[in-house]
Amino acid sequence: MKKWLSIIGIGEDGIEGLSKIAVSVLNQAKIIIGGERHLAMLPPEDIREKITWKSPFNNSIQEIINRRGESICILASGDPMCYGVGTTIIKHIPISEITIIPASSAFSLACSRLGWNFIEVETLSLCGRPVSLLQSYIDPGAKLLILSEGKNTPKIVAEILTKRSYGDSKITVLERMGGIQERTLTGVADSWQETEIADLNTIAVECIADVGIVGLSRFPGLPDNAFHHDGQLTKREVRAVTLSTLAPLPGELLWDIGAGCGSISIEWMRSNIRCRAIAIEQNANRLNYIADNAAALGTPNLQIIAGKAPEIIQDLPTPDAIFIGGGVTTTGLFDICWNALLPGGRMVANVVTLAGEKTLFEWYEKVGGNFTRISIQRAEPIGKFLGWKGMSQVTQWVAVKL
Repeated sequence: MKKWLSIIGIGEDGIEGLSKIAVSVLNQAKIIIGGERHLAMLPPEDIREKITWKSPFNNSIQEIINRRGESICILASGDPMCYGVGTTIIKHIPISEITIIPASSAFSLACSRLGWNFIEVETLSLCGRPVSLLQSYIDPGAKLLILSEGKNTPKIVAEILTKRSYGDSKITVLERMGGIQERTLTGVADSWQETEIADLNTIAVECIADVGIVGLSRFPGLPDNAFHHDGQLTKREVRAVTLSTLAPLPGELLWDIGAGCGSISIEWMRSNIRCRAIAIEQNANRLNYIADNAAALGTPNLQIIAGKAPEIIQDLPTPDAIFIGGGVTTTGLFDICWNALLPGGRMVANVVTLAGEKTLFEWYEKVGGNFTRISIQRAEPIGKFLGWKGMSQVTQWVAVKL
């Protein structure tokens, strides 16, 4: 099918700021779709059919699909492929049927205003997303560009920074960039008081940690005290080894079975923004720990499922890796997990009991793999001296499905 759908990025300067090619494509369309703000940029004498976005958004997507082949133009903010509508449309309609003409993104405009090197900046959107996503981006010296959901977002960002002991961080709010009403506001997180802010704004943050604050690395092995837990926690050293064995890659999905406080699945997701994980836990109190930890550590999109693994996992999306931290001896668990695993997928299990080791050896006899025994000692006070105290030895089995 020929190209029938166009997506044109438009800035605060409106139709006058479009390129000649964009104007030509817009003029040829029979139907114009966009938000009320974008449609208002069209001249009053334009009598073509106009459609505003509906809620839920999927209803509008379906309407576009239903009118496939008609000449449709979507007006979108800035670059439609940068956290924009284009990234959603392309999941439903092939690019061979679409023409995309971007304008400058809010991120590009912000960098030009601030003199920031775009490749050295972390970017994220809080439009329709949990604000706790921000947590995993906060590091000493980091420069962040954030697409704001509205006028209240800068205050929320300031509060998060302050609670994380980054109260000295510099915040710049850039309103309506590219238009005649463009305005810039600056301040510091712990004293941020601006309330008269345009809904259309982008937030720039220069992260400055309080004295003595150590950042939380995205590499595996966060301190144990970074997690709320009841003792059911894969300890830092064992967790680092386990995650290196699981070897997360961007876009991969992990099943974390017997998730405890969620430390493995959370660190899996922190390794890359595209990593996905499902935490399965039957203890109600621990489910609360998982949710709290996921929000505090910037992985609010962690999927948390309550219940016993064998009853649940058969209907879950196919995983690239599976970690079993609890329930190894559950009847039938291995067969379900192994059959679900993608070819090339990794299956890792940790146990501390003889019964668990016996079960893992039975799995080994079926599919092979290898064993590692992890023995960790930490120095702890013994009277007025320091002495070594051993943690429970962990037997780890890993197998790759060929």
